[in-house]
Amino acid sequence: MRRLPVLPTILVALAIAVMIALGIWQFQRLAWKEDLLKSYAAAQGLPPIRYPERPDKMHPPLFRHATGHCAQVVDWRSTSGRNLKGEAGWVHVAQCRTDAGHDMQAVMGWSDRPVSPEWTGGPVTGIIAPDSQHVIRLVVDRPAPGLQAAQPPSLADIPNNHFAYGVQWFLFAGIAGIIYGLALRRRSVDRA
Repeated sequence: MRRLPVLPTILVALAIAVMIALGIWQFQRLAWKEDLLKSYAAAQGLPPIRYPERPDKMHPPLFRHATGHCAQVVDWRSTSGRNLKGEAGWVHVAQCRTDAGHDMQAVMGWSDRPVSPEWTGGPVTGIIAPDSQHVIRLVVDRPAPGLQAAQPPSLADIPNNHFAYGVQWFLFAGIAGIIYGLALRRRSVDRA
């Protein structure tokens, strides 16, 4: 039996070990994500809270019903979104100043054009959703005049593909082992 090449064998073994570790990590993340989704589902049935003045970036109260008061609309932004019928268009997000002087993002409704409504503020109720720029935003139950209701956040929109990622890493590790085994076999045939 011929000796294995030391450095390539160590490198391939390390690469396979890293891939296996990544697969295990993805399975651990799967359990974490399932617990997170359960907590979000439970949050939907909890009593409403006041919209947080300073949301916790690590544990935002997503999918909670909340109330707030927009004392002043500071600015508007329009982003792509859907209405209750699932039609694509624009959701209109009001950047509000609250009575306490904090910022609140409120999705005031949906339209087929990116034109901001003439809503100037007031009390709002809705469901807390993730916001890529401000951690959270409130998708209101009652849209501003001239707008349709925007699609509320859905648990179905949160990806949970950690199982597939874990299997993928294990397959990569297996394929790397097979390819290295074939390379060693060819090396030994070429030397024979």
